[in-house]
Amino acid sequence: MARKKHDDGDAPSLPPERVVTAEKLEEATAADEETALRPRSFAEFIGQRKVAENLEVYVAAAKKRAGTLDHVLLSGPPGLGKTTLAHVIAHEMGTTARVTSGPALERKGDLAGILTSLGRGDVLFIDEIHRLQPIIEESLYPAMEDYHIEIVTGMGAGASAIRVPIERFTLVGATTRTGQLTSPLLSRFGIVERLDFYAPAELATIIKRSARLLDIDFTDDGAEELGRRARGTPRIANRLLRRVHDFALVRGDGRVTREAADYALRRLGVDSQGLDEGDRRFLRAIVERFDGGPVGIESLAAALAEDRDTLEYVHEPYLIQEGFLTRTPRGRVATAQAFEHLNVPMAKRGSGGQGSLF
Repeated sequence: MARKKHDDGDAPSLPPERVVTAEKLEEATAADEETALRPRSFAEFIGQRKVAENLEVYVAAAKKRAGTLDHVLLSGPPGLGKTTLAHVIAHEMGTTARVTSGPALERKGDLAGILTSLGRGDVLFIDEIHRLQPIIEESLYPAMEDYHIEIVTGMGAGASAIRVPIERFTLVGATTRTGQLTSPLLSRFGIVERLDFYAPAELATIIKRSARLLDIDFTDDGAEELGRRARGTPRIANRLLRRVHDFALVRGDGRVTREAADYALRRLGVDSQGLDEGDRRFLRAIVERFDGGPVGIESLAAALAEDRDTLEYVHEPYLIQEGFLTRTPRGRVATAQAFEHLNVPMAKRGSGGQGSLF
């Protein structure tokens, strides 16, 4: 089949959803694909070498002691492999992983039911562990330290607590906001590791592996282009691979090449640096409305009609990582790189006093 011409004038960009979001997909098919692409061992895990190598040592030591692995806390932006590492730990330990999340544990009975079902050495993975309710967190303390839970029977003056032993297990907690963890919970993790954004070359390697598993025809330069624009995040890289392949099947010959990737990503609003329209709106607000900053996050949220958390935890990390934005005591400041990327001349900045200092 001959490649069809990539004509930017045949339709507008497609912005129905934020394709560069690092949040997990809800659709069953996409979720199944993400599971299928997940590495099962440290040898298969690409990137985060320091973290992976450290965990490999801790797992090997625990196996030599015929014991269980200490509780592990993994922090960092979403989509970098925290869930995958929990599954790898379980696989390497020869046990199973049970997956839940902080918001899903609403009652003490929810936690008790999971803990009593765990076998020796099993991994309990709690995503968004910073969102545990206080009563759930307090119930977790004796389970993590002494491997027992307390079940209260009866009511009022006749109530009594029964101590129920549980198997020794490994809790793997994942968080994007370490600062929101309480000191008592944080102190109970014996292993604490942080995951950082991936290099483009690492993402290109991940994309090539995923393409082979999904039976997608690709070229090296196509994988490299996707890796360069995937915002340092494997989950986004795999999502872009699927979307670009859709365009390649319909508008091209089915191969994911550099040309096909560039065409599809421009249609999806993802520019050469991996920024989407939401990121560019964020930067434009600072550059055009606040003379480049400094400006407080509350002022930005009001100007953009966006939630503060969305700006702080969805847009800012990558913009800061890539040098488009800096955070100062007086607020956010757009860098010269941001002005250049938006094709806005660097003018003399004002006093920057328009924004609040939150």
